[in-house]
Order: sequence, then structure tokens, then C-alpha cells
Amino acid sequence: MVCSACGSLTITFAVPDPYMEYVPAAPSAASFCSRCLTLEATDSPADVDPDFSRVSDAFPTRADRAVPLAIALGLCSSLVTNREAIESLFSDAEAAGTDPLLVINRLCRDPDVEPAIDLYRRAHQLEQLMYDNNG
Repeated sequence: MVCSACGSLTITFAVPDPYMEYVPAAPSAASFCSRCLTLEATDSPADVDPDFSRVSDAFPTRADRAVPLAIALGLCSSLVTNREAIESLFSDAEAAGTDPLLVINRLCRDPDVEPAIDLYRRAHQLEQLMYDNNG
């Protein structure tokens, strides 16, 4: 499948039940662009073993780490609207063993990733959001 925003290949994955509310119009799967990090609901069948390594060396490859992070990144276009969802998804990614802020900072430096949003600015805002709640 290709991204409707940039034409790059996407990773199609099953959206676990706890995350269905975070993916607009998700029937049961979502596609995540390996280049611009755009998230879209899809009717296409999910990959049996989604290859998140196509995103970046910095991106987690295990689904329990990658899926909440991919959904959170897809929601970063509106931090105000999606704040609670992003916090919950980051918490799940952390519980699975991934540091979401570290991954985002590394994605900002990856020349093969061209996010549809200003990820560098979002990284700073997300850091403030997380430290304001945890500190």
C-alpha cells in the first residue's frame, strides 16, 4: 500500500482493541507511512508481521512497542485535541520497553524520514507535556 500524502510505502497493521478509539474511522487496521509518518485508517488487510524496521533504525520493531508509537505519531498533528490519547499511547510504549521521546528525537535526525508535521517542534512540545505530567 502507498501513502496518500507522499506516495511512499506504508506499513499496514492491525489496530488492537484498546487503540481503536484513537484511530479515526478504523475498521480494524491502519497504515503508517515509512517516510512521512502519516497514519490512516484502512480497509486493507493488516500485514501478518508488520515490518516497522522500514521506518527507521530508530523505530521499534516489535508490534507492542511500535503500534502505540505509530498511532501516537499519527495523532501529533493536534496535540491539544489528542493529548490524552498520546499520553496513554506513550505510556503503553514505555511499559513495553520503548522510550518514545528518544525515538522521536532520533527520527528528527534521520535523513530518510520526512515527517508531514514539524516533528522537531512536536518533540519539544511532547517533552514538555510528558515532564509536566510526570515531574
